[in-house]
Amino acid sequence: MKLSVVIPAYNEAQNLPDTLQAFYAELHANNIDHELLVVNDNSKDNTIEVIQQLQQTIPTLRTIFNPAPHNGFGYAIRKGLENFSGDCVAIVMADLSDAPSDLVRFYNTMIEQKVDCVFGNRFAKGGKVINYPKNKLFLNRFVNNMIAFVFKIRYNDVTNAFKLYSRQAMEGLKPFMSPHFNLTVELPLKAIVRGYSYTIVPNSWQNRKHGESNLKIREMGSRYFFIVLYCLIEKFFSRGDFKKKW
Repeated sequence: MKLSVVIPAYNEAQNLPDTLQAFYAELHANNIDHELLVVNDNSKDNTIEVIQQLQQTIPTLRTIFNPAPHNGFGYAIRKGLENFSGDCVAIVMADLSDAPSDLVRFYNTMIEQKVDCVFGNRFAKGGKVINYPKNKLFLNRFVNNMIAFVFKIRYNDVTNAFKLYSRQAMEGLKPFMSPHFNLTVELPLKAIVRGYSYTIVPNSWQNRKHGESNLKIREMGSRYFFIVLYCLIEKFFSRGDFKKKW
């Protein structure tokens, strides 16, 4: 089963070498057929040159360009999700905040348990976070626990972007609506509401070494609320129109 790893990148020239080399080494060592698909989100730094250099030593590295005006985290991921070639697809951050060894566990879990999705949980037993900003941590726990309560689910790390989806599941989640970071909430909530099977695996997260996160909390509040509300409406009023076709 081929694994695609979609990596959105905006001005991540400093982080990409460590990230791509680490993921390639881990996936190659575990004999996992894969592609590393970097979506260059109209970067203004030397991201293009860095990727071209890395392609000389990472044979599974592929890149596509996400042109203006549709730039931003969500649009970049959507571009990748429209162009990946694997049988399953993971969303991974360019800053090496996600651990390559966790992705291998996600992949093996999907195969062993025959589920449509594998969701990471940084706050479950066995998970951990390193250097998570305190203000963001408080907000993260509040928002995720509220989502879990409202949807009556046992998963309380919905905003964690690090997840693995089968191609069938990803096709069943279309059309995508979110152009921003709220896409990380749209995808798992749609998967759960639409009846795709999933399992939860603890994972680790560490803060980036270079640059600053592009997530702006003040800008995202209403967007997160919108997509959560949409998924709630679908859950209670769609009458199963979007459910997984068994």
